[in-house]
Amino acid sequence: MKEQAVIQVGQEFPLTIKRLGINGEGVGFFKRNVVFVKGALPGEVITAQVTEAKNKYAEAKIKKIRQASKDRVTPPCLIYDACGGCQLQHMTYERQLIEKRDLVIQALERYVKDLAPQIEVKQTIGMEDPWNYRNKSQFQVRKPGNKVIAGLYAESSNKLIDINKCIVQHPVTTHITNEIKGFLQKLNIPIYDEKNPQGIVRTIVVRTGMKTGQIQVTLVTTKKKMPHKEELVQLIRAIDSNIVSISQNINAEKTSLVFGETTFNLFGKETIHEKLGELAFDLSARAFFQLNPEQTEHLYNEIEKAAELTGEETVVDAYCGVGTIGLWLAKNAKEVRGMDIIEESIQDAKKNAKRNGFSNTKYVHGTAKQWLGKWKNEGFVPDVLTVDPPRAGLDDELLKTILDIKPKRFIYTSCNPSTLAKDLQQLTKIYDVKYIQPVDMFPQTSHVECVVKLELKKS
Repeated sequence: MKEQAVIQVGQEFPLTIKRLGINGEGVGFFKRNVVFVKGALPGEVITAQVTEAKNKYAEAKIKKIRQASKDRVTPPCLIYDACGGCQLQHMTYERQLIEKRDLVIQALERYVKDLAPQIEVKQTIGMEDPWNYRNKSQFQVRKPGNKVIAGLYAESSNKLIDINKCIVQHPVTTHITNEIKGFLQKLNIPIYDEKNPQGIVRTIVVRTGMKTGQIQVTLVTTKKKMPHKEELVQLIRAIDSNIVSISQNINAEKTSLVFGETTFNLFGKETIHEKLGELAFDLSARAFFQLNPEQTEHLYNEIEKAAELTGEETVVDAYCGVGTIGLWLAKNAKEVRGMDIIEESIQDAKKNAKRNGFSNTKYVHGTAKQWLGKWKNEGFVPDVLTVDPPRAGLDDELLKTILDIKPKRFIYTSCNPSTLAKDLQQLTKIYDVKYIQPVDMFPQTSHVECVVKLELKKS
């Protein structure tokens, strides 16, 4: 058996890219070492130059493309390489959809190897126009030197990239952010800096209702008191007559989390109105709502299809947010219950249920494992459980709870194939995976969403 060769930083060698990695990087193999190459595409032959060498893998950059993929295109974004917010603009969109399905298959082969060949992974559902789809921007604000900038951090760095135009964002979100940057500069309002405790403004959040046109602006600050606050609010109001909600959220912690616990309304309503299919929703500043509403309708239709509701089933919507998934299912369910750890989201969910005329819903504040256990003790076990967890997947306690209460049908919506496949290691003890349907919620990035239909095994 050949020994694994030692790779050194700076070393160059020819490399054939075999597949795409979970972060959108090309993956090749050199003398038994896995080599990850940012910007390389499957099928390409490159000269790789090692930038980091570890025990069993290396990271490299493209020194030269010897044989380019037919799927390689010129990224239309001028700051694509610097920003890092998108990972796949250099690949045709048709190929992106193929590779995202493959990322799901790779995850299954890694974590549930024996089951992987038996699991049907359907073709990825994509977009007709995969640009300008994001309805919300969250741009960090800093002031290096004398200029206020706002944008995203470059990949794996603390360098903030000033973004004046983002072609995956709805144009109105970046336009308003740019205007606010100018106001902060003009009014000389102190800007947050990790090293400067006197800084105040740290993030500009802009959300637009794709169907309604209503716009919500939230300024995340380190403290409530802010100089020229009233003047700033008046200037923001004047940018666009569709701005119907301006809020201030306080986050004084040294954290990567955008929002703090406290939000104040500065102008207009506390929420904006948005529509999704036949449903209408009110969204407060911190409320979670899918970032790509067009694809969200496809996603929720797939959840509805997998749930196979006849009107007789009880449904629990864990991680319910403002109630979107549960309300999408409510018209065909006997009862829908949901829970979330953000109190404002539960209040929004209750209002949204009432607004849409549903009386068969119940929303509670707390964790899924807490409420599912409590309801089981009261004699309530849902016929259908649907979850849409964060990227970390289901926590161990919730997994144990699901395996304990055993809903007959379980619809798992995942935004991370790796954690999905890890969770399937446990779930497939009592569930059969009927199929996985990938949905492209974030074109031009390496992210892929999946709807997984699981059914309790027949004893």
